[in-house]
Amino acid sequence: MKRFPHLVPVLGAAILLAALCFIKPPGGSPADVPIHRSDFLLNTFVDIAIYDSRDESILDGAMALCREYENRFSRTLSGSEVYRLNHREDATGTYPLSDDMTDLLATALYYCERSGGAFDITTEPLSSLWNFSGTSPSVPPAEAIEKARKKVDYKKLRLDGTRSTLTFLDPGTSIDLGAIAKGYIADQLKAYLLDSGVESAMINLGGNVLCVGSRPDGTPFTVGLQKPFADRNETFAQVEVSDLSVVASGVYERHFVEDGKNYHHILDPSTGYPYDNGLISVTILSERSVDGDALSTTCFSLGLSRGMELVESMDGVYACFIDEDYQIHYSDGMEKFLRKD
Repeated sequence: MKRFPHLVPVLGAAILLAALCFIKPPGGSPADVPIHRSDFLLNTFVDIAIYDSRDESILDGAMALCREYENRFSRTLSGSEVYRLNHREDATGTYPLSDDMTDLLATALYYCERSGGAFDITTEPLSSLWNFSGTSPSVPPAEAIEKARKKVDYKKLRLDGTRSTLTFLDPGTSIDLGAIAKGYIADQLKAYLLDSGVESAMINLGGNVLCVGSRPDGTPFTVGLQKPFADRNETFAQVEVSDLSVVASGVYERHFVEDGKNYHHILDPSTGYPYDNGLISVTILSERSVDGDALSTTCFSLGLSRGMELVESMDGVYACFIDEDYQIHYSDGMEKFLRKD
């Protein structure tokens, strides 16, 4: 199996997930146009579109579910489950978890282990220090970065899935699920829609896209891949997918420029600074969005060679890497999803 079977110049464009583009077919009826609901949740814009039902109450339930998960997984909302764990009274000890938190942490810790720590959910001290979501982020002092970096180590966590408990072995350990939570939430939303009788829908959580089935006429959904630093309507390419997730991570999301250097939000636990490994972006196609969310960050963190190796060791996962020379590297099978026209 070739590791990098295709190299395509993209003239300065990287890939970022854009919103779904649903094109009404000529002569189509109003039923071809989805009902949808949008809101600012999960610290991003959420849009859910349903194509095979006119029941607005299903959308109400989906948005309520988003709020429920935001109140569970947010690291900044006072009273959330993550917030309570990070602000625990005892610096070390064992704490009960909800079933959802147990499931999400099990997947997150799997990718921590699989990546050898390149993906690490205990980067919260660094994430808070860099504060990429702030109004005017800047490079923190080197001493502060080093102090925060020493608190990062996923091996200081012990998850007991049977008892649904999490043990903190170090007083400085705190968790940040931002690199995986939206994928998990998208999967739960899909399960809710299916239980509600929906078989054709699109879930878009700030660019984390998950398709429910296909379009009403049986054709795949079209998801635009947007150029970085460009208007969201400016796409570089499109993929056609059914019942799949499309997620991207890159240097153009939550970033700032200081003294001519771009600083992005994907932080290297070994240095405390953003990864600088020759990649611009990684896009993942997968059945479960939680895997795509985790893998987009994991593969970016691992770099081109090791990231591609990981993807090609997994069934049903496809990837597109863009390096700093603006070359696209497709994993085996990825090109079959690219729209040709």
